[in-house]
Amino acid sequence: MSMGKQLLAWAGTICATAIPLVFIWTTGLADEPAGTAAAIPPAVRTIVVAAPSETLSRQFYGRVVAKETVDLGFIVGGRLERLAPEEGTRIAAGQTIAVLDQDPFFRAVERAELSLDIARREAERALTLSERSVAPESRAEDATTVRDLAEVALRDARAALADATLTAPFDALVAARLAPEHSIVAPGQPILRLHDMSEVRVEIDLPERVFVASGGLDGVRFMARVGDGADVTLRLVAFQPDAARVGQSYRVTLAFPNDPGAALLPGASVTVIASVPMQGGGIAVPAGALLAQNDRSASVFVLDGPGDPATIRRMPVGLVTQSGTTFLVEGLTAGAEVVAAGAHRLTDGQTVRRAPDLRFVEN
Repeated sequence: MSMGKQLLAWAGTICATAIPLVFIWTTGLADEPAGTAAAIPPAVRTIVVAAPSETLSRQFYGRVVAKETVDLGFIVGGRLERLAPEEGTRIAAGQTIAVLDQDPFFRAVERAELSLDIARREAERALTLSERSVAPESRAEDATTVRDLAEVALRDARAALADATLTAPFDALVAARLAPEHSIVAPGQPILRLHDMSEVRVEIDLPERVFVASGGLDGVRFMARVGDGADVTLRLVAFQPDAARVGQSYRVTLAFPNDPGAALLPGASVTVIASVPMQGGGIAVPAGALLAQNDRSASVFVLDGPGDPATIRRMPVGLVTQSGTTFLVEGLTAGAEVVAAGAHRLTDGQTVRRAPDLRFVEN
């Protein structure tokens, strides 16, 4: 047999041996059970609903404001000799905060005092001459009038001297210095801007539907969540009865009962929680738990039993009200565990498992 025929014979033997091996290997793959990953129940986020609440809580962005913000200036004009507080300084009521050059005002008082002395002597002389019938009575009356005018001028001079010193009208926080020292200021020119910190307030924009749901603000309770996590009850001060054109909301002013501390300065942000009394109650569920239909009906998926995995069943519920991303529904019992998100991707009777760290209790 030639060398070429021997090589062809060996190749045929190898192919004949390898084909069964390949067939056996591929057949083994086909014998593996199909859909192993699909047999694992999907993981869902669940929520244990609480009993119906008598109030509905909403969170709002609040802005800290002072009771008043005032631009102060002198009644009189002159050279600004001293402007004591720096910006950000807290000052007490009655503390001296600015002084004009005093010399011109002292000289004005001296001139008024000398003029009054002359007017008094002239009034006495004219009255004596009138009593002796040496001078007419009208001269005595004119002299008396001049004396009275001199007394008024002296009071004005002394008042101007007092007005040359500016004191804080309330416990305040210096917001801005509006004029430099040693500059000439005119009467009424603002030189200092102060925040009245005797009462720290918060302003929020309250939507119109909150007014409608609560029937006004008398039954609404406002709480402020400060930096350390504590909730502080706020007092209602006032609200603007005209709604804003954007958002149809009302500006509400609230006040802290006590000084909240130096951390809450005017312009700072604070979270305000409004608790609105609810009429009719209802159990709160997140929006992702609801399955809404075209006929305005709704339902949720409830998990049967505490075991894992669990079977879900569809339960119809009635909508009471909507607030942001939370709905109040009727038809559920307190303690029921429902699917909190992705309900639209599940089917009635499906088996699911609870995802770790995605189950919580509604407060």
